[in-house]
This record gives sequence, structure tokens and C-alpha cells, in this order.
Amino acid sequence: MRINFKKKDLITIPNILTYIRLILIPVIVILYVNAKSPRDYYTATIIFVICALTDSLDGFIARHYNQITDLGKIIDPIADKAMQAAILLCLLIRIKGILPIFILFAIKEIFMGIAGLMLLKTGRKLTGAKWFGKVCTVVLDTVMVILFAFPSLDLSIVRILLGLSVIFMIFSLIMYAMDYIKIFRR
Repeated sequence: MRINFKKKDLITIPNILTYIRLILIPVIVILYVNAKSPRDYYTATIIFVICALTDSLDGFIARHYNQITDLGKIIDPIADKAMQAAILLCLLIRIKGILPIFILFAIKEIFMGIAGLMLLKTGRKLTGAKWFGKVCTVVLDTVMVILFAFPSLDLSIVRILLGLSVIFMIFSLIMYAMDYIKIFRR
């Protein structure tokens, strides 16, 4: 399959929002890693929330204003996963027990990336985000926002939130695996 990038695709509103999200990732990381007070954590969290909201906004604009581009199909999911990975890495610094979540996240995303590339290589069309993937993203982002904003949260609450993330990531991984198996069998 050949991906066709057009010069005009570089400056669509959805793609510009994605560029902004990519640029803000290191800003969030620097703010969080160097945070000394609750205000610093809140600032990093607010920027993270803005990035998460632009993820929804760019998709809405692309679909409703016919601005879906091949470039956007590639950079948007990369920006989404880069942001989530960066946030999880930040949380690794401050919260014990995040490493298994990060590993599960990495396994899920690597699996989906490889499966997607295999689909492209065989000429099949990518299915796009499914409802269970979107729910998983909302749950993971919500948990990360809470952990980001409140780094001294009680350990029992942290464990519950992490468990919730694990459940949704495993569910999403299983559902995507079943979806990819169906596509490969066609």
C-alpha cells in the first residue's frame, strides 16, 4: 500500500492540533519531572488534559469537515501513544507499581502496530479505532490525570486506579486481537 502525502495535508487544522500535542509532550515531562509543589503538578496536569482534549477535537474536526488525511492517520495515533507513554514514564519516577502498566501498555501498542503493519503489507485496510479502544484510552487518560495531579494519593487508591487501567488494557488488547484475527481470516 502506498501512502500519499500531499503538501496541503501538512496544514489542516487536525494535523496542526496533532503537531501542538507532539510539541507539548516534552513540556509536560519537564514540568512534571521538575515539579516541587502541587501547583507545578497541576500545571503539568492542565497541559496534559489540554493535549488529551485536542486528541478528541482533531478527530472530530477531521471527520466533520472532511479533513482526514493519510498523514493524519499516521501522526495522530503516534502522538496519542507518545503522549501516553511519556505520561506513564513520568509516573514511573514517582509511583511504585507503574512498571507493569507501562509494560502492558508497550505490549498492547507493539502488538497493534505490528498487526496494523501486517494488514497494510497484505493490502488490507486498517479498521481504525474501535469503541473498546476509545474506552480504554479514556480510562487510562483519566487514571493518569488523577495520578499526575495528586502524586501523594493514598496507595490503596493508586492500586485501585492501576487495577482499573490493567483491566481495560487487557480487555482492549483481547478485543483488538479478535478483530485482527477476523480480518486476517478474510
